[in-house]
Amino acid sequence: MSSLTYDLTLAGLSVGSAAALTGIGLIVTYRATGVLNFAHGAIAMVCAYVLRQCVVEWGWPLWPAAALTLVVLAPAIGVALERFVFRPLAVLGGDPAQTLVASIGVFVLLVGGAALLWGQGARDDAPELVSADPWGQLAVVLVLASGVGAVIRWTRFGRELRAVVDDRRLAVLGGIDADRVAAAGWAFGAFTAGLTGVLLAPYVRLDPYGLPLLVMEVVAVAVAARMRSLPVAVLVALGVGIAQSQLTRLHPAGWAGPLLQTVGANLFVVALLVAALALPRVGTRDALPRTATARVPTPPGAWIVAVVLFLLPLGFAGSDLHTSVQVPALGVVLLSLVVVTGRGGQISLGQAAYAGLGALFTALLAAGRFPGLPRLPELAALAVAVVLVAPLGLLTGWPAISRRGLALALATFAVGVGVSRFVFAQPYATSDLGLGRPAGFDGDRAYYVLELVLLLGALLATRALRRGRTGRALAAMRDHEAGASAAGVPVPSLKLLAFVAGAALAALGGGMLGMGLRAFDPGAYDPVRGLLWFAAVVVLGADSTLGALAAAALLVGLDAGARGGVAAAVIGVLAVLIGRFPGGPYEAWHTATARLRPHRATQLTEAGSRARARARRSAPPTPRRHPPAAATATGRGPSSGPGRATPAPAAEDAAPPAKENLAPPVGEKPAAPVLGGASGVSGVVGGSGLVCRPSRAGLLVVRGLQARYGGFTALDGVGLEVRPGQVTAIIGPNGAGKSTLFHCLAGTLRPARGQVLLADRDITRLPAHTRTRLGIARTFQQLAVFPSLTVAENVRVGAEQGRVTDPGAVDRALRLFDLDGPLRTLPAAALPTGTLRRVELARALAGGPRVLLLDEPAAGLDSAEVTAMTRVLKALAADGTALLVVEHDLDLVADLADVVHVMTAGRIVASGPSDRVLEEAAS
Repeated sequence: MSSLTYDLTLAGLSVGSAAALTGIGLIVTYRATGVLNFAHGAIAMVCAYVLRQCVVEWGWPLWPAAALTLVVLAPAIGVALERFVFRPLAVLGGDPAQTLVASIGVFVLLVGGAALLWGQGARDDAPELVSADPWGQLAVVLVLASGVGAVIRWTRFGRELRAVVDDRRLAVLGGIDADRVAAAGWAFGAFTAGLTGVLLAPYVRLDPYGLPLLVMEVVAVAVAARMRSLPVAVLVALGVGIAQSQLTRLHPAGWAGPLLQTVGANLFVVALLVAALALPRVGTRDALPRTATARVPTPPGAWIVAVVLFLLPLGFAGSDLHTSVQVPALGVVLLSLVVVTGRGGQISLGQAAYAGLGALFTALLAAGRFPGLPRLPELAALAVAVVLVAPLGLLTGWPAISRRGLALALATFAVGVGVSRFVFAQPYATSDLGLGRPAGFDGDRAYYVLELVLLLGALLATRALRRGRTGRALAAMRDHEAGASAAGVPVPSLKLLAFVAGAALAALGGGMLGMGLRAFDPGAYDPVRGLLWFAAVVVLGADSTLGALAAAALLVGLDAGARGGVAAAVIGVLAVLIGRFPGGPYEAWHTATARLRPHRATQLTEAGSRARARARRSAPPTPRRHPPAAATATGRGPSSGPGRATPAPAAEDAAPPAKENLAPPVGEKPAAPVLGGASGVSGVVGGSGLVCRPSRAGLLVVRGLQARYGGFTALDGVGLEVRPGQVTAIIGPNGAGKSTLFHCLAGTLRPARGQVLLADRDITRLPAHTRTRLGIARTFQQLAVFPSLTVAENVRVGAEQGRVTDPGAVDRALRLFDLDGPLRTLPAAALPTGTLRRVELARALAGGPRVLLLDEPAAGLDSAEVTAMTRVLKALAADGTALLVVEHDLDLVADLADVVHVMTAGRIVASGPSDRVLEEAAS
């Protein structure tokens, strides 16, 4: 081995060792808590600054200062974060989106705090804890990795850690103190972050922005290890470090030279791009749907105040006016996050990259340096730049089709870092590049007027994407992605639309910002800036255009004329509190004032009291529903002793026959309230146009379905038919394959073999939203409504995206399920389970389906609600709809189904008329 190769290998081992420390800390924290600590780099930076403060500024001995920093301060930061930031989030439900925002908030808070305390300049006098000889650093890494691996594998704490990772709630029920495990994980993760910072600080720029971003770039090693394997993380870190060091010896001539040198200097960024975009998604807990609440409406007076405040700078002069010029431009950039994150529910940490590309392309086009295009006036250059950048939104939109939560955050962050390193930092693209203002708008006041006009256009475009059919579809996708797809919303194309529109708005704002500053400044669009923007929009109300404008004014105003870092610190404080008030400060104010407002107890009048007393005396006893006769199919039903079957229902409580006339005799009232609000449910449904008449076109056929999860066979050659005008039920024990079969029919799972035919058309490989538009609608066992939309808007989504577009379908569905009147305007977030079941079923029927798939439709309903729902379902079948029901309640199955299939171990073991099959199952 030559001397140069050996020296480069040693240098690579040094860099790889620091990266391995980062990977170890991130993996331990994630395995203990399920949180990818985006603040890892910021903790490293703070510890490096504290060690320098103690040694350089205060003159402390190195090793006592290092012990205080690494053994006391760093673990204390980790424990404090777990106790005061992430444990409350876990108690409140652990929503991954809120947890991610809180982690980014800690990053922003620490970066802003460091900038306030130590300034934004780079320091080159950080003390050296371990010599530059890589063997010492490598030894530290190997000892730590071996020790952590031994603890996880052979100690009680390791067993508790693995239990918490597998199922935190079950671990708590087993007596494990999950909070103690999480605190230990955070303490160790913060310790490794601090160790990474003090090891790197002597050899890189020590500043509040550079070091945290450098540490976060090496998150690739943890992602490559799937956030689980410490040996893989160490090997990847050392391998990438050595390869990056060896690439520095290459100096090819020609146009490829600078690019190859850039790749060699940023190989960890390349690894991050590959790990985030190409490797399988990390974890499964991060793929949970985003929780949503009813959106608090913005009072009209707030917009009046906003308009006045944005017009005030027209009376400013000098530096005040020059600073104000940045606010409308930044407001347009932040509106892009309202579209992508607020309305579309997609995490995007790379919007700064699109803003920077908008500014760069505008400058290149205005200077005549864009390849293949002539020199353009500034306004025309801005318009063309927006058109050119918009399709680049696919860089983050395409990964969003298959990624959510943490995986999507990593992908968008990787794109932002990649654009910053490989485009903005390259002299061949940005050297000697200026950016002027449009002709006639050179002065600050005139340019501010132009910005207000462009901002108004951006607000109108954002409003168009938040209203109407597209706005409802975006909100449905945000609230419940699977439910939106089941309602017919084309989720993949809608995600692409959100990211492309977001890229266009960001490019427009970035170009405006560059022209306002009269220069292209790459530092104004670095990835740290993107994290700050994301946190600011989310904490001030991600779905609020007014919140985006307030965030722009806050970010520019706090840092104007003050020491840098104030805005980051304020936004960081708000972000770590995101779990308390996910709707932003206005929701917090609304909630607080509502609690402080005096409430008078509601009292009945004298007549009302007499009526209530008469109703109580005359009310018949509520019939008790029979417990699910699970013993007949699962062997686990309620019984008084081993081997005793559940008794059959009494004659007077027996279910009516399947073809019973649902309308009561003339002149009589129904015994129980009917969902449709009318006694003649069959007539209401039949004349509604919501369903089709009996025909073979509604036949759903399943042939030889096979589905596997790993090595487990969930479905093994399943075949059945669902005919129009019939209710087909599937019963069986847990684990029999009922849910898997249901997902294969609905399009949320693709079988390994077999066919699913709808009216002789093969739909086996079609996605869920396409099947909905062909006539297959479904409901969910766990409610799949859209909480931020009203009842009528929920139903309208199904009517707009379903098989049949009928303007009157919404009103008919609302009347059918007794959802009209004042109830139709209420947000779904505030409604009880029984009402939401009706909303979900009304949404499914509003699109005119031919086949209706019902997954545990009685879950969460009381006896009266089940009775009413049964009547409507029977009427739908009588009107020609093909119904397939997966249900555990055998009493309901006996009452409702015409044909029953019994599943066990992935196979159908019995089929036939409901009375015969259930009688055989009970015997």
